[in-house]
Amino acid sequence: MGTRGVIVAADSMEPLRQARRGGRPEGLFRSGEVAQILGISRRQLLYWARTGLARPSTCTRGGHHRYRFQDLVALKAAKRLIDSGVSVQGIRKSIRALQKTLPQVERPLTELVLVATGDVVLVLHDGTAFEAVTGQEWVFEVAQFQREIEAWQAGQRLALARDPGRPTGRAASA
Repeated sequence: MGTRGVIVAADSMEPLRQARRGGRPEGLFRSGEVAQILGISRRQLLYWARTGLARPSTCTRGGHHRYRFQDLVALKAAKRLIDSGVSVQGIRKSIRALQKTLPQVERPLTELVLVATGDVVLVLHDGTAFEAVTGQEWVFEVAQFQREIEAWQAGQRLALARDPGRPTGRAASA
């Protein structure tokens, strides 16, 4: 999650540069602008910030939220997950689980590729896909699975060759 702080001018010229840009540091977006960019209400944006779904990088001395591009990426990811059917609570639960599973990842919504399948959030990370909350792996190698089936079939043929009267398949395991 982003750190909250106060916007402080880096040098004595910064206030002049801010005044020419409408009174704010370059690269920061106001809540109203973010809401317009994402197509959500300001109220929804403030709720997401208050509940920790995606917090702004900084706040002004007056308490106004300011968002960086990275924050917008996290908010867009959250919005897409919600639009795909994942609840806000499900996203929060996924974020908490990912922060425990992958402690080196500070901001899962911006640093990871997340995919919604129904109400499940999948994570694509380091060549694998796993469910965000449980960590269950969702990808398996088809070629390896084919080798396992072929080995099973060879075992069935070998068993049949040894004992032609022995049932195979479902009847053998019943």
